[in-house]
Amino acid sequence: MDLSTRYLGPAGFDAIFNRFANLLPKLGISVMGSRLLAVRGRKSGEWRTTMVNLMVREDGERFLVAPRGHTQWVRNLRVAGGGELRLGRKVETFTATEVADADKVPLLRLYLRKWGWEVGRFFEGVTKDATDEELAAIAPGFPVFQLR
Repeated sequence: MDLSTRYLGPAGFDAIFNRFANLLPKLGISVMGSRLLAVRGRKSGEWRTTMVNLMVREDGERFLVAPRGHTQWVRNLRVAGGGELRLGRKVETFTATEVADADKVPLLRLYLRKWGWEVGRFFEGVTKDATDEELAAIAPGFPVFQLR
């Protein structure tokens, strides 16, 4: 599989769960840091939204990880260069910089430590206990953005 285009679309129960999960941040409910990500569509210019897990390191730096790979929100964010994080009525505008594959290993490990129970199936057997080499090998398939 070409990791630079890796994408795991919703299957089975995912569509129903995603509708429910997207509703929670709209209502102002954050589950372990979840937010509603809003990014302008790269073709339509319309706002597109999806629920994401906002990862905050101990040093306060914030990141978004795309466990399903090169999704539409990833492609839109690359073009738009920023967007909004929404939680209820609170809206925070941000700019985003994509993290290089070589710098993703500690970020992927942290993401798996925090949300592996939720997104582990998208990592296809790679866990928070994986070696640095294993995480580096999958890094191209998991876009990561630093937020400012």
